Amino acid sequence: MAALRQVQQQRMLQKLSPQQIQLVKLLEVPSIEMTERILKEVDQNPALELGDPFESEQDENFGYDNSDGGTNEDFSLGDYASEDDMPDYRSQLPQGKSTEDWKEWIPVSSNMTLNDFLLDQLSVQELDEDRRKVAEFIVGNVDDDGYLRRNAASISDDLSTILCIDVPEKDIAELIELIQQFEPAGVGAADLKECLLLQLRRKPQTKAIGQTITLLENYFEEFSRKHYESILKKMDCSMEDLKLMTKEVVKLNPKPGNLFGSVMEESKEQVVPDFLLDNNDGILQLSLVNGTVPELHISRGYVEMVNDYKSSAKNQTKETKEALQFAREKVDAARWFIDAVKQRQETMIRTMQAIVDYQYEYFLDGDEKHLKPMILKDVAERTGYDISTISRVSNSKYIQTEFGVFPLKYFFTEGMQTESGEEVSSLEIKTILQQSVDGEDKKNPLTDDQLSTILTGKGYVIARRTIAKYREQLGIPVARLRREI
Repeated sequence: MAALRQVQQQRMLQKLSPQQIQLVKLLEVPSIEMTERILKEVDQNPALELGDPFESEQDENFGYDNSDGGTNEDFSLGDYASEDDMPDYRSQLPQGKSTEDWKEWIPVSSNMTLNDFLLDQLSVQELDEDRRKVAEFIVGNVDDDGYLRRNAASISDDLSTILCIDVPEKDIAELIELIQQFEPAGVGAADLKECLLLQLRRKPQTKAIGQTITLLENYFEEFSRKHYESILKKMDCSMEDLKLMTKEVVKLNPKPGNLFGSVMEESKEQVVPDFLLDNNDGILQLSLVNGTVPELHISRGYVEMVNDYKSSAKNQTKETKEALQFAREKVDAARWFIDAVKQRQETMIRTMQAIVDYQYEYFLDGDEKHLKPMILKDVAERTGYDISTISRVSNSKYIQTEFGVFPLKYFFTEGMQTESGEEVSSLEIKTILQQSVDGEDKKNPLTDDQLSTILTGKGYVIARRTIAKYREQLGIPVARLRREI
């Protein structure tokens, strides 16, 4: 057995500084969340305050003298270590603003979730405590689309395992039927067919509604696949009757829960642009939208206390030294955070400017034909940043132009060549594909082979399988499912 021994090695390791870590995290934060992120940091760090930075010669060094090397043993806070004293940053807020004042500016709108809405309706039902508990469990299994995709047997097993309650499947089925009577119509259905039927049965029972119910009950598979000839034969109805039934189905909501916020999020996120691009007679001017992001500076009172007590380095107690150590760490953390916010702004504007320069012709008029193929590497080469940095900047960020608000990812597209060898964006091809489908004869929709022929005739050499990929990305169904009567 080999003996244990110590070995000294010298290796080069890549290690991020605290400021770099701050910057990486802040780059991923969109503008709508930036204010809340800053307020959270202000609440956690007493050395960081809201408002305009104070003007002084010490501001370059963030308010305290560090010329002696900044050893922890040289600082003292004296009476500040006493728990009875309230720090200035708690009793005085810059320019009369509090963190709550800033929070009022955060552009977030509240929205009730589907789960909350169903529980509100359940609360007015006359149920005993045990049945109410089971009903609440069932409501908790309704997904964001409004579907209950678990049957009574599965829910019974879950109740037995999770809540240790034995409930007969019959009782669970009755509660499911009760929940299916709630608003919105169609909620609690197991699948699309049941969802549509629940909505139809709430409507006034006219002849057209009755025929539509019969259609979905008996021929849902044929209808979903648009086998109209088979339906006409089996139902012994006219084409006009089938058109009326189709119109009734189109009026229904296939996802009754989509009018509500997600169960996983209590607030509905708004799209707030991070950049603003103005076109002044062909001259593009880019600016960063700071919106309600407040100014930051290091607390003057906090810094002055550190400097005042620095001269009394002798006869310090252990508690005083620890308090001073804490104070200096908070000041350093505040400095790193302010630097990270400034570097975030510089990195974002530099990255977006590179995108604007690369796609200059597109930003002049918004014509998608002028959108060049561009990948993260192209922007990284222009800015000198790493590809991962470009990815963080472009993720969840938006720019407002004269022709709309776009996510930055919109400008990163694949490229391919035309017959003439010109490099074009896949977005241009998708636009032509969408236009071709929009203008087709819906009674005889274009197949992928026909779409490929059309694009080839326009100079875009593209295979049928690529057409199928782009069609799926655009959410366009196959020709058979686009057929109308």
